Amino acid sequence: QVQLVESGGGLVQAGDSLRLSCAASGREIRNYAMGWFRQAPGKERESVAAIINGGTGTAYYLDSLKGRFTISIDNAKNTAYLQMNTLKPEDTAVYYCAATTRIYSDINDYGWMGAYMYWGQGTQVTVSS
Repeated sequence: QVQLVESGGGLVQAGDSLRLSCAASGREIRNYAMGWFRQAPGKERESVAAIINGGTGTAYYLDSLKGRFTISIDNAKNTAYLQMNTLKPEDTAVYYCAATTRIYSDINDYGWMGAYMYWGQGTQVTVSS
């Protein structure tokens, strides 16, 4: 099975940018769809973004984050990324990386936690105002 480890989180100011990394081991993520989720204090975990590796490369984004966040994969490094721009205090959360071999016809299905088989431990992102 694949193991996932997130990194790149930290404390930043509103308006800053940050790139999170999700390093995979055990399996090549070229065979997986990858997703990012986040959980803010007092809130439910929500989908941030997802991408189908290879093929069409179709991506999913939470509507409120479109234009600010970008998901990508570097297969040579076996790593997924989440580029976050113009960060806001409401982006503060623990961010989780996830992977799945399951195939869905609708990209929006990758926004559901139940689609994923493997999860990382999470990395904290804190945005101050």
